[in-house]
Amino acid sequence: MGAWRVGIAACVVLGAATAVHAGACLAPEAPFIPTDPADIRAYADLLRQDFEAYFADAQAYFRCMEQERQRVFREAQDVTEAYGWMIEVVGE
Repeated sequence: MGAWRVGIAACVVLGAATAVHAGACLAPEAPFIPTDPADIRAYADLLRQDFEAYFADAQAYFRCMEQERQRVFREAQDVTEAYGWMIEVVGE
C-alpha cells in the first residue's frame, strides 16, 4: 500500500476516534428548583445537594473540555505536519 494510502487510512481512523472522544464531555443538567417557596423550604436539603452536585459536575465538565481542547490542538499540529508532507509529495 502506498504511503499516501496509509496516511489517508490513519486520518480516517483518527477522525473516527475524534468523533468518539468529543462525546466524552457531557455538560451537567441544571438542577430543578420548585417555584413554590413552601416546596423549596420543605426540600431544601435535597435541593442543596442537587446544586452542589451540579457545581461539582460543571467543574468536571470544564476540566474535560480543557483536556479535549488540548488534545485537539496537538492533533491539529500533527495534521498540519501531515498536510505539509502531502503537499511536498504532490509537488505543489
